[in-house]
Amino acid sequence: MSKQRIGLVIKDEEHAQGKARELIRHIGDRCLVIDTQAQPPPPIPEDLICIVVLGGDGTFLSVARYIGDSDTPLMGIKFGEVGFLAESTEDHLCQVVDTVLKGDYYIQERSRLNIRVVREGQCIVDEDVLNDVVINKAALSRLASCAVYLDDSYLTTYRADGLIVATPTGSTAYSLAAGGPVVYPGVPSIILTPICPFTLTNRPLLIPDHTQIEINLKGSPEDMILTLDGQEGFDMDTCDRIYIQKSNHSLKMLSFEPHSYFKVLKTRLHWSGGRS
Repeated sequence: MSKQRIGLVIKDEEHAQGKARELIRHIGDRCLVIDTQAQPPPPIPEDLICIVVLGGDGTFLSVARYIGDSDTPLMGIKFGEVGFLAESTEDHLCQVVDTVLKGDYYIQERSRLNIRVVREGQCIVDEDVLNDVVINKAALSRLASCAVYLDDSYLTTYRADGLIVATPTGSTAYSLAAGGPVVYPGVPSIILTPICPFTLTNRPLLIPDHTQIEINLKGSPEDMILTLDGQEGFDMDTCDRIYIQKSNHSLKMLSFEPHSYFKVLKTRLHWSGGRS
């Protein structure tokens, strides 16, 4: 079956809905609206060129979770405040969709992380994330203690308000706010960023993306929460073991030029500087 339609996921917000109606008028029945909040969510049609996401980064991350291990590419259209996952803005929506329908685009792959939580010998969580997994203590709890092992070798025990494990794509999300580095998506790495560490020498750390990570919460307070891509949270037990590694399933994103990431980065972070 030849791929010929554009999937469309729309944030539940009037302005985004209005832009969606504009696109539907523009391309007619080549546009398919997908309700990812339906229960159960609809299957992904095989004839989609891509899924266009009208919304902010939160909407994009929810769609990334919806498609799972599908090869269907995503294209973000910026409606949120920051929008690191969106290459284009709402003003150019019809124009970029026309470009996609002509086949004039690139496919970029973004790595994801697989997260498994084992409790008393049972795997209770097995999920992939595009941005990050965050281990947080409750607001008034004492410091979390996260003992980290890399490929079975003990690294350190972070005593902090929490710990972020992020992909390069997630480097511009919570990790950046916590003092982590910006990492180009093509750099094969995983980022460990402690949140307000008690020991000031505990700094963000980049490790190779083939590293197997194990985190133990012994000594942590009872009210710990594990959050996946800011979309789903789990109450943690101090006996839980968290295993993190690069997922076998990358996410495909549409792009229109080889170095578009840097344009997005400079625009979203308001970097200045003269022209070269």
